[in-house]
Amino acid sequence: MLKKLCTLLLLLSMALLTGCGKEERPKLIMVTNAEFPPYEYIHHSEIDGIDPAIIRRIAEKLGYDLEIHNMNFDSVIAAVQTGKGDIAASGITVTEDRKKKVNFTLPYVISEQVIIVSKTSAITGKDDLKKLRIGVQHGTTGDTYVAANIREPERYANGALAVAALKAGKLDAVVIDREPGEVYVTRHSDLKLMNEPLTSEEYAFAINKRNQLLLKQVNEQLKAMKESGELSRIIQHYRATANAEAIKNQAVHNGFFSKFKESFQLNFIKNKRYMYLLEGFGITLYISFFAVIFGVIIGFMVAVIRATNIMTGKLKILDRLCRVYLTVIRGTPVVVQLLIIYFVIFGSVDIDKVLVAVIAFSINSGAYVAEIIRGGIMSIDRGQMEAGRSLGLSYNQTMWEVILPQALKNVLPALGNEFIVLLKETSIAGYIALQDLTKAGDIIRSQTYDAFMPLMAVALIYLAVVMLLSWMLNRLERRLKKNE
Repeated sequence: MLKKLCTLLLLLSMALLTGCGKEERPKLIMVTNAEFPPYEYIHHSEIDGIDPAIIRRIAEKLGYDLEIHNMNFDSVIAAVQTGKGDIAASGITVTEDRKKKVNFTLPYVISEQVIIVSKTSAITGKDDLKKLRIGVQHGTTGDTYVAANIREPERYANGALAVAALKAGKLDAVVIDREPGEVYVTRHSDLKLMNEPLTSEEYAFAINKRNQLLLKQVNEQLKAMKESGELSRIIQHYRATANAEAIKNQAVHNGFFSKFKESFQLNFIKNKRYMYLLEGFGITLYISFFAVIFGVIIGFMVAVIRATNIMTGKLKILDRLCRVYLTVIRGTPVVVQLLIIYFVIFGSVDIDKVLVAVIAFSINSGAYVAEIIRGGIMSIDRGQMEAGRSLGLSYNQTMWEVILPQALKNVLPALGNEFIVLLKETSIAGYIALQDLTKAGDIIRSQTYDAFMPLMAVALIYLAVVMLLSWMLNRLERRLKKNE
């Protein structure tokens, strides 16, 4: 028996030592904007394309576990600077301004900025663009070039929106990188690509200036992949795949209902793209629900402190702090607050992005809820407070049992409106790589190159939720009126 026990202990010790000795593979975080085919796009819920394929291969050779975050293009450099990402790979052009912020790897492809116009357009080259409406993707080198050399452009969040504006007659031309430009033109037979490029540029990956080791490792792997021809094979494969997919998705029906059916199938049924909307809707509801709860808590606290100071002259220091909070939050856009909280306050902390969004929207909503509730409290006749005190109730008891119930009933419509606004404000969560409902629509649009159907679906979902909230608030108001 003793022999068996010793053997068992020995085996357990060996298992523990083996487990302790096992090293976890280091993690490599890549940040990108997956709306730039063929360089990066979402395919079957996975981010794919030229850039992810190259980084995936490099991570495999270096022994990293790769994690890819999808965010707005104008946030990817900031993500690398603040440590939210290790490497930015999003068809990034090497420029002198960007070199001041991050290090660039060896270039892996040379691209060009080209002009897309309608097939019936009289535009023949860049000299014809000087007095026309030009669309670009915000933050790209096309944006920089057009602003510096032609005229101030109209900026869009991604190329798909700019092309949709061109097709709708809102623009005369779109300036974009050649590869995605070719994909858009292949998909839309009523568009054409100008032969003369505006400028040529080199694409490279961006790495934090402090991470010299990763820069050296990636450069060594890129050099080896170039020499072996593997890099060229990856690029050619994805270019061919993107063009084939665009040809496959070309519309073939002419009737309205046939086009509608085909567009619906392409945008939602094919490859189960409706799942993007369902998952995004779930994230939107999650953020909105908890932001409402914590926003109300913050708002109540601030409103009571401010109202108490006004009525009694007490809590002066807290009142001043609340005033500063209200001034700052109501005086700055919520998107700026979200980016500051994510990239600055939690810049060096590995924190869940959903939690960051809940914190940001709660703080923002709390400021507006506070002033709504304070207005409700101040609307109650001062005699109510005096009557409560004369009955032997303390100030706190009178506030919570007499004043606040009446104030809440008065401000319920305004509070309901604030909750509706909060729900719609969560549409900016994509700036920190969250795939909310609006971002889900962007992902579908980047795959199908169709703006109308995904945008309408997103709008209708928001509208349905707002109508449901309005109905619930109306019922609550009627019930409260009956109780009077």
